[in-house]
Amino acid sequence: MFNAIAWTSLAIAFLCAILISIDEIRHPQKMWIMNVVWPVTALYFSIFGLWGYFRAGRKMTKAATAGRREHEHMQMTHQARSVPTIAQAAISDSYCGAGCTLGDIIAEFSLFALGWTILGKTLYAEYAGDLLLAWLLGIAFQYFVIKPMRNLSPAKALIAAIKSDTLSILTFEIGLFAWMALTFFVFFPRPHLQPTEPGYWFMMQIGMVLGFFTSYPLNWWLIRVGWKEAMG
Repeated sequence: MFNAIAWTSLAIAFLCAILISIDEIRHPQKMWIMNVVWPVTALYFSIFGLWGYFRAGRKMTKAATAGRREHEHMQMTHQARSVPTIAQAAISDSYCGAGCTLGDIIAEFSLFALGWTILGKTLYAEYAGDLLLAWLLGIAFQYFVIKPMRNLSPAKALIAAIKSDTLSILTFEIGLFAWMALTFFVFFPRPHLQPTEPGYWFMMQIGMVLGFFTSYPLNWWLIRVGWKEAMG
């Protein structure tokens, strides 16, 4: 029963990601990195990610934003920094969420193939690998948002990305890592789930959703103080 639920959840999520990707071919996002963020978000948020894309993402396409003048965009961005909307904070959260998701996928399969552990436990190695790759990819995602929106040099954009997304990634991992610990020590102590099993990634889907919510308040605050750009 558990495997059936896991396969169903993964299949629906992949279908949602594929549907978003197909729609993005016809309606590409104004900011190219969002063409990656939206499908990756659907990998863990499933139908809610698909709903979010058609609710907010379609308003961020090249066609939808073509008629907006630059000074109007800057005015809206300034206003958004004062009081970020729920959607703006959620979209901001999705940058680090996408980086964390891709980082986790790469790290989990790599560590499993290499058989690495820390203190004799695979979980601790997964923590280290997930955090490192999530941080690197999360910063990269944020860099490609900040640089064009603020028209910064590469060096300044990188510093701004590190400043804006490091805490966001850490708070995302709090929720994810707590769920991973429960999965490892409580739900499946013996035998542990492996990255080659559908149940493993079903539990990771849940963990990433929890991570999204633990990092959401900080993302709202980061937009509020101007460390992150408001989109949507």
